[in-house]
Amino acid sequence: MNRIEIASMPADIADLTAQDLAAGFAQGAFTPVDALDAVRTRCERDNRVINTVIETNWDAARSAAEASASRWRRSEALSPLDGIPMTVKDNLLVAGMRATWGSRIYKDFSPAADEAPVARLRAAGAVFFGKTNVPEFTLQGYTSSPLFGVTRNPCAIDRTPGGSTGGGAAAVAAGMGPIALGTDGGGSIRRPAAHCGLFGLKPSLGQVARYGGFPQILHDFEVVGPIARSVEDLRATFLALRGYDARDPRSAAAFGPRAVGAPVRVAFVPHIGRAPVDSRIADCAVKTARLFEEMGCIVEEVAAPFDADASSALWSEVAATGLAWHLSSIEGWQEDVGPATLATAERGRGHDAFDYLDALRAVETARVDAGLFFSEWDVMLSPTTAALAWSADRPFPETINGQPVGPRGHAVFTGWMNLVGAAAVSFPVAMTKEDGGIGMQLTAAAGFDLALLDLVGRWASASGRA
Repeated sequence: MNRIEIASMPADIADLTAQDLAAGFAQGAFTPVDALDAVRTRCERDNRVINTVIETNWDAARSAAEASASRWRRSEALSPLDGIPMTVKDNLLVAGMRATWGSRIYKDFSPAADEAPVARLRAAGAVFFGKTNVPEFTLQGYTSSPLFGVTRNPCAIDRTPGGSTGGGAAAVAAGMGPIALGTDGGGSIRRPAAHCGLFGLKPSLGQVARYGGFPQILHDFEVVGPIARSVEDLRATFLALRGYDARDPRSAAAFGPRAVGAPVRVAFVPHIGRAPVDSRIADCAVKTARLFEEMGCIVEEVAAPFDADASSALWSEVAATGLAWHLSSIEGWQEDVGPATLATAERGRGHDAFDYLDALRAVETARVDAGLFFSEWDVMLSPTTAALAWSADRPFPETINGQPVGPRGHAVFTGWMNLVGAAAVSFPVAMTKEDGGIGMQLTAAAGFDLALLDLVGRWASASGRA
């Protein structure tokens, strides 16, 4: 564990990474209670503007922080995450805090128990103090809900942090906890991480057991993962989250392969067909590819192994059908949802079982094709987003580089990974003055999550971001 030099610490420990907080706890420089107090002060100062933390339980968090401080004093910390203040996305269940899923339907729902990934982090000593804002049913690429309104990007206050884990990314970027637990069903961790200048991991299918929460309306596309300020913090959180759980047979995949070849074979995908990419993002993609070459990787520009429009259509069909199925059991739901949710659910009601099974069959074909692609390449390098952050109150940018785009035009690089169950990490490469961050994405076959984090760690050292 790195040793903290007190004189070089930031003025506010709310800005430290989890790794540096743990080092400070171990040395007695400060305690988990001090860390929680710093985060609370930051929340009370800035949350009214950013609007990211929408539910808190400071009393329970303080009790957890005090218990952690006692463990650190006895040199009995449960893990490197013991005492680390964290937020949880509002579609995941945390005992003692409301879980609204961004919907008026669940405005009064307070679960009695933690959902499985939350329970694993709590067992590692994490201190949960708040829930973060999400779009209704987490089906939008920006963050605004009927219950709590618009969340803003701390790196560019009039811009969106993206979605649907935009609240979590905004919290980490603003100093409201160094780690946020989120979900990624089509890029919902990776794109907000990119827009906010952070690291975000979408684990591959089966790495993180999941059950006991809201219905999974996105089939098995949506997985639980972290957003953090460093790749080391991603790794520590992932190691606490992953592992076999008999209640989720998919979690057997957690013990899959861990290494890639040497030298690493990198398929560079700077664009997808004719879909537009912001020129600043495109420039950063080329520079990032060159750095991987300098790191000794074999880098070759290739065509994307998928059609973005086809992937988006499959994702949308599954999402709409899943939403319609869930809402069909709730009487009078039409009166309690927003226009976008209503339109999506009505579209889903028009799909029958044959349509849904046809979509799942196409997903299985895509998974076979992905396996063939990753038998040739160790990783795929691409931008995380096609667009920089746009106005906070708009669901998507209507143009990219002057070309008109639809609702998923900004998200062309991320949805395929969810369909095929791949591992993917977004890492920050640049920050713009007015439009937030720029992120790049590395993708690998399912089971290669740790190898992917190792490669991002090598990039962080080579780029001076370690």
